[in-house]
Order: sequence, then C-alpha cells, then structure tokens
Amino acid sequence: MRSPAPQPLLKAALWDMDGTIVDTEPYWIEAEHALVAAHGGHWSHEKAMQLVGQSLVFSAGILQDAGVTLERREIIDILTAQVISQVRTSVPWRPGARELLDELHSAGIRCALVTMSEAPLAREIVASLPKPYFDFLVTGDTVTRGKPHPEAYLRAVELLREQDPELGLHHCIALEDSVPGVASAVASGVLTVAIPHIMPLPHDSRHAVWDTLAGRTVADLEDLVALRHEFPDATFGAAAGTDTAPDGERGRGTAKVPVHD
Repeated sequence: MRSPAPQPLLKAALWDMDGTIVDTEPYWIEAEHALVAAHGGHWSHEKAMQLVGQSLVFSAGILQDAGVTLERREIIDILTAQVISQVRTSVPWRPGARELLDELHSAGIRCALVTMSEAPLAREIVASLPKPYFDFLVTGDTVTRGKPHPEAYLRAVELLREQDPELGLHHCIALEDSVPGVASAVASGVLTVAIPHIMPLPHDSRHAVWDTLAGRTVADLEDLVALRHEFPDATFGAAAGTDTAPDGERGRGTAKVPVHD
C-alpha cells in the first residue's frame, strides 16, 4: 500500500495591504494633512508616522487631538474616501507583491488579506488585481481590536480552518511592513516576515526580515515554514532572515537553530 502523500507545510499566506502590497501611505498622509489643515491645525511628518500600521479608530483619535473637530467615524470616512479616490487614479503597487501573489495562486497556496483599512478600500485594491488571489478579507471594520492586537490574524486563521480543519498556525506565514502589523502577526503565533517600508523596524529575533519582495518566491516562504517546523523554537539572528546570508550569498531567511554536537 502506498504511503499517503505528505501534507504541504505552507498552506496559507496572510498579507497586510498598506505598505506591503500597495504603497498607499503617501495617500493617507496627504489626506491627514488636508483634514487637519481644514480644521486649523498643524500636521507634521512625525505625527503621520505615528499612524502607520495602526487601526483607523486609533488614528482618528490622534487626529482629534491634532484639532479635527469631527467624530471618529466621520474622520475615517473622509480619509478613506480620499484614499479611494487616489487609488482609482493610480494603484501604487509595491515591488514583487503581485508577482509573489500570482505564484502563490498558481501553487494552490491560499491567501488572505489582513488589513486595518476598511472594506471599501480593500475591495478597491483587490478588484485591481488580475486574479482572485484572496480567499477573503479581514479588514479594520470587521475586528474589535486593531493591530498591534493579534485579533485580525487569529480571525484569518479561524476562517481558513473552516475550509481546512487540519490547518494550524504553523502552516501559515504573514507578510507585514509596519511595527504594529509585525507585532500583531508575531503575537498571533504565525511565522512572520517583515518587509520594512515607510518606517524602520527594530531588530526582533522573533521574525524574519526581507528588504523587499522583489525576486522572492514561494520556495523562499516554504523554506522559512519548513525551518519553523523542524526547529519550533528557532529565532532569527541579526544577519539571518535578511537578504544577505552570513556567507555573503542571498539568503532565504535562515534562522538561528540548535547546533548538535
């Protein structure tokens, strides 16, 4: 009798959107500047950086503190409408994101979108893609607690399990660009790859770091997941999990693993 075919280790990729798939942060920042100025306040680049990766509810509160005399819901709706208008003119894709999405789709690896943007903007971005890459969207208006809380990623895994009850956290990998987003994914227990963009990310041995998604493949993701399966307690070193491996050659996110004598 033939042995059953081995189950794939990588079953799902969980994607952040703003800053990871699309470079919409400049659109958000422009909308924030315009809104604060319309209410007689002053908005700085430093203040805008505080909102990168945060939930819109949190961001709306900061804008209120900056002088915007509107309810949080009104602030969110105004900002989102302006960003959607910009996206309809031009979708600013991040390097390598669409190519990796397409390869994952061809390989039969499921994808979910996990974003703090709300559904109208997320649907606009997804509709701009050439194929139905995402099984579903987890958006900021569908969770109670936004990033950096892990709720959004845990919700995504829960939805994935509805179609595949054997799927676990260890079968998934998250792709993120911001401090709150990376913290959310790591806290959920999902293996996380950080691709810093607008803001630098502090070194953290709990996640891998890639400079870019350009040139990255499904094999790169599978290598990381396989390593996590073999060494569940492995951590990522300062030079590990980056684009440059210790020997100077391009790496695939090598982690610090136990050395056996």
